Amino acid sequence: MRVLITGGAGFVGAYLARAFREQIDAEVVAFDNLRRRGSELNLSMFRRLGIEFVHGDVRVASDLEDLPGDFDLLVDAAAEPSVSAGLSGSPSYLLETNLGGTLNSLELARKRGSSFLLLSTSRVYSISALKRIRLIEMEGRYALADEQIIPGVSGSGVAECFPVDEPRSFYGAGKLSSEMVAQEYVAAYGLKAIINRCGVIAGPGQFGKSDQGVFTMWVLYHYFRRPLRYTGFGGQGKQVRDLLHPADLFALIQKQLAVISDHSGQVFNVGGGVAISTSLRELTELCRERLGDVPISGVPESSWVDVPLYISDCAKVQSAFGWEPTRSLSEIVADIIEWIRHNETALRELLFSGPGGK
Repeated sequence: MRVLITGGAGFVGAYLARAFREQIDAEVVAFDNLRRRGSELNLSMFRRLGIEFVHGDVRVASDLEDLPGDFDLLVDAAAEPSVSAGLSGSPSYLLETNLGGTLNSLELARKRGSSFLLLSTSRVYSISALKRIRLIEMEGRYALADEQIIPGVSGSGVAECFPVDEPRSFYGAGKLSSEMVAQEYVAAYGLKAIINRCGVIAGPGQFGKSDQGVFTMWVLYHYFRRPLRYTGFGGQGKQVRDLLHPADLFALIQKQLAVISDHSGQVFNVGGGVAISTSLRELTELCRERLGDVPISGVPESSWVDVPLYISDCAKVQSAFGWEPTRSLSEIVADIIEWIRHNETALRELLFSGPGGK
């Protein structure tokens, strides 16, 4: 099996590249422009495992077309993943990467005859609708109310039929457009493709930031004893997300590839669900137990793109593929801590060596 992963040196892309190589002995090509700081640290792992790395940009069609040979599978994991990207300036890079890059990747898959897996995002759902979800405020988190007024949400979370017809951020708009274009390729050309709308993926290898990867960042900052802030919704840290370990994502992908023809063009919510969800406040308590205290302040004001709760209802993907995530929140945190310990010097320099970082 020959696999091309765009965004292959990023957090999810690199994890999948390693999993394809180690678990099924696939021939893997990781394609990345190395724009995100920290992605270059994966190159030594690629060399050690015999994963081919190609430096290129998905925005440039010729960079992809220059890749030799055919592929059995193209995984589109290339993205500018920040929901706040473009809010204070032009969204051009984000849209050129997230939408234009998917178009270029779809064309390559069509020409080379490969199957296609698009890693999309829960951020395609309309922000105003997400903010209208009925919640119960508990001591340490927000929780879903039993009765809801918006279609597509229940006590199990947000399903694929939840509204997408109102603004959702530039990031979400680009990904929703990519989903639609991928479905057109399925209809027009018979491309075999599956679209996974992922919630928060968290685990070892993620260089988390406040606008993307905040849950991994939370563990990193506790480990290195750095101050943190609860931002938005009163500054209490009660906002909730469900988390998914990339190993569980790979387990799903293996199941999907075995029957991809039966589900081509379909969209699936993929996440940890209610059972593997946490608020920042709850995560703080877990980090304190493992790593000790850090000072945490609160900023009450919320960005318009932030939402108090998102939990994936994964009933559709569970029914279609007999899959459910197995790594608990505690196991995800433990894996992140182990990764930090093995890479402590490099991470300290990468994350905290800038102005004011030492």
